[in-house]
Amino acid sequence: MIKYAMNHWTQLSIDYANQKNYLDQLSRIYPIIPESKRDINSTKWEKVEDAFNKKDNLTLIKALLSFELFPIKDSYVAYLRKNKSSLEKNPKTIARLSSRLYEMGLPLIKEKCSEPKETNRQIGPLFRRWLCRGELGIPLLGLNEFSSIDKNAILDCADAKLMHFANEHLGYEGEKGLDFVARVNDKYIIGEAKFLTDFGGHQNAQFEDAKKLLKDQSARAIKIAIADGVLFIKGRSKMYKFVTENKEQYTILSSLVLKEFLHQL
Repeated sequence: MIKYAMNHWTQLSIDYANQKNYLDQLSRIYPIIPESKRDINSTKWEKVEDAFNKKDNLTLIKALLSFELFPIKDSYVAYLRKNKSSLEKNPKTIARLSSRLYEMGLPLIKEKCSEPKETNRQIGPLFRRWLCRGELGIPLLGLNEFSSIDKNAILDCADAKLMHFANEHLGYEGEKGLDFVARVNDKYIIGEAKFLTDFGGHQNAQFEDAKKLLKDQSARAIKIAIADGVLFIKGRSKMYKFVTENKEQYTILSSLVLKEFLHQL
């Protein structure tokens, strides 16, 4: 079996991530600010209380589905929310959900409905905000200016326009959007930014998206995965296995070493 040298920037990122202050440094890019509780509309809540006290199962479920967050996690709730006609056709499901709600009681139901958004759903825009602070030492330019000059710059525009630029000017044919487009010393760099907070499920899918970009052969650009989080934890995870066994040509690097990477191009 042929063994490939690990990409220098991946190795540097692993070393950085296993320092004591990795998360402290990372919090400059991905600050986790607790969200306030969701507002509960008083009129809607009165309907919940009334249906709960009357043990009116169907009305109770309908009333709770009007909130952004349903108070219990159940595999059937999304279907009921998206197909309102199914509510009256499935009385056993409605009764089962209602039974759980009666066991919870109104105070706990209200508490669950008002829980703040999960912090990992707030992460998306944070990388872009960090870029806009100019900490990479490379100017950010809008689409028109970026396209009209040849100087080092980071393209500063919406995701759709990043994708359009990569399609039109770099021949990128990938289906996934981009988080990063830059030009340094006449070299173009495109990348996706990921903060992987756990193993499995949605986080694995996010990592697979980054891998697709790395393996894409269409773009006339340096392709990078700007990744942080659990993928750099030494162990037996599929993520760590990939980053440590990947060919040197795949550049997977922490956002904390991105500046150094760009300035050596």
